[in-house]
Amino acid sequence: MTTRTSRTGRRADALSKERIVAAAIEILDADGESALTFRALAARLATGSGAIYWHVANKGELLAAACDDVVARAMAPAGRSTRPSDAVRNAALGVFDAIDAHPWVGTQLIAEPWQPAVVDIFERLGAPLEELGVPASGQFDAASALLSHLLGLAGQYAAGARLLPPDADRSDFLRDVAERWASLDPEEHPFVHRMAARLPRHDDRAQFLAGIDLFLAGVAGAADPAA
Repeated sequence: MTTRTSRTGRRADALSKERIVAAAIEILDADGESALTFRALAARLATGSGAIYWHVANKGELLAAACDDVVARAMAPAGRSTRPSDAVRNAALGVFDAIDAHPWVGTQLIAEPWQPAVVDIFERLGAPLEELGVPASGQFDAASALLSHLLGLAGQYAAGARLLPPDADRSDFLRDVAERWASLDPEEHPFVHRMAARLPRHDDRAQFLAGIDLFLAGVAGAADPAA
């Protein structure tokens, strides 16, 4: 009896929630959300589904835990920044890079707006606003605007992951869209027509950061009485 209890204890310790989440992330990265089943997870971990259920109640909880893990690691370096503007920029870029590397994270972030990962992002984006001169009455709106910019990106990446095949060439896709833009009537769509040439060569990360910098410039201007 003593030996059996000891072995069971060792198996329980070996199959930790951290191992389950890590295996889930591997499946999600390789084959997407539809491939993440408890049967597939059990096969990857060489265990039974019941052992996984001991740590995780259902797929929704597992997805949330996987998203929490990716987002937490992505934002960790931002904590080393001392300048409030850099703290906002680095946290936002950390999440951008996480969504770029793990498109399923975008789907998860927009699926449940107040899940722990989103709350953590909201905290990281909002905490530096006081130091940036945003009055208390405007901090909620300011942080919400930043979060909306980030979740808009999450939605775009989530849609792209669903609509485009994994082997799709981004440059070819953007060139096709640009050709459609260029074919529009320039009198009805003058701006889109002008931007058609820029679309194929734009950089998503730089464009995202430009949005963050526009926001930070606006905050600095609003906080400066001379602006």
